[in-house]
Amino acid sequence: MTWLSSVRNALSFVVPTKKDTPDNLWHKCKGCGQLVFTKELADNLHVCPHCEHHERIGPKERFAYTFDDGIHTVLPPPRVTEDPLKFRDTKRYVDRIKAARAATGEPDALLNARGLIGGRKAVVGVQDFAFMGGSMGLAVGEAIVAGVQAAIADKCPYIIFTASGGARMQEGILSLMQMPRSTVAIQMLHDAGLPYIVVLTDPTSGGVMAAYAMLGDVQIAEPKATLAFTGRRVIENTIREKLPDDFQTSEYLLAHGMIDMVKARRELPETLGKLIDYLCVKQAA
Repeated sequence: MTWLSSVRNALSFVVPTKKDTPDNLWHKCKGCGQLVFTKELADNLHVCPHCEHHERIGPKERFAYTFDDGIHTVLPPPRVTEDPLKFRDTKRYVDRIKAARAATGEPDALLNARGLIGGRKAVVGVQDFAFMGGSMGLAVGEAIVAGVQAAIADKCPYIIFTASGGARMQEGILSLMQMPRSTVAIQMLHDAGLPYIVVLTDPTSGGVMAAYAMLGDVQIAEPKATLAFTGRRVIENTIREKLPDDFQTSEYLLAHGMIDMVKARRELPETLGKLIDYLCVKQAA
């Protein structure tokens, strides 16, 4: 045995091999590119401690961060017709749904839960971009209606966290029909004298941005979120002008009066609690 082999064998006892190192120990920030301990990122609400980039999160984390002490009850997902158009592209639509459910553990792209925020009742809906890009289909539209109905029954606000690429093309016109359906549901909430609060997260675009994402009584956004109806290139080619670098960001929309405030994730529970106190005075009386 050579001296090199002896040193290598000795080091193997103190230096972990690649297979002994967890694959999920580090996370590379999509904002600044720096590596962050996964646990440190989770402890910081999935916000990069170096650049404050807000990572995308799903309903499980969002509910835990938003409700008091993370205590909440998930509402049963509504049952809808799956694959109503028998759609197929490179693979069957039903297979795409099964794959998304297996990857996220969720029934579809929007989940509702009820609980307390700042000691006040609220129903919260969360879209998950990880589920087929948070696309809006029959299940999402039905979930919004169910969330609004639950809020009316509880006499509390309905708060939605949007994250979507827009309409779900595999459901065609049935997907687009969820735009007026959600609008009618929001009007039902207003008729009951209850507020509708929207928190725009990265990214929110397409038919969702053109519908319920911009109908809030109060519009909040997380920092540096991409918020758009259509892509930058399409707009630039249409108007034949160069758009500002920060176009279609939370900060740009705030500066131009499209939204009411930009709040970091850690500030959202307190902000939502204050809004509920302010907007639901009559319900408290």
